[in-house]
Amino acid sequence: MVKIKKLDELINLRKRWKQEGKKVVFTNGCFDILHLGHIKLFKFAKGLGDILIVGVNSDSSIKKIKGSKRPIFPLNERLEVLEAIEYIDYLTVFEEETPLKLITSLLPDILVKGGDWKPEQVVGGKEVEEAGGKVVIFPYVRGHSSSNIIEKIKTLF
Repeated sequence: MVKIKKLDELINLRKRWKQEGKKVVFTNGCFDILHLGHIKLFKFAKGLGDILIVGVNSDSSIKKIKGSKRPIFPLNERLEVLEAIEYIDYLTVFEEETPLKLITSLLPDILVKGGDWKPEQVVGGKEVEEAGGKVVIFPYVRGHSSSNIIEKIKTLF
């Protein structure tokens, strides 16, 4: 199964899943340097529903958010690594700085973000809740962030 889909493909699949009564969960991120916190997030999110869709920031999107030195790994490599994770059903890429367009187009039943976000800060949260869905915050896994890993490597080497 090819996990990487364009938004219009996912919109069509979403309609079918809704008719079938399947619960769709969505999360997103850069996933530049994959770590334990990401894996625990995917496992947690997948446990909340039937289908887990992960939105992935494009390289240009990451540069806008994190600066010119990021991403460490290009999009095609990040997608290949993410595609190997069993908890993820589908991946889609977004060019914007936030996944608002993806979220409002798909209106997942559950929107999951990491514990470094407050529910009221979650992009698309209001729209998901207005459509009858909910926002779930995954507890932050301390010491496991791509930025922390980069700093640790810089310090050690």
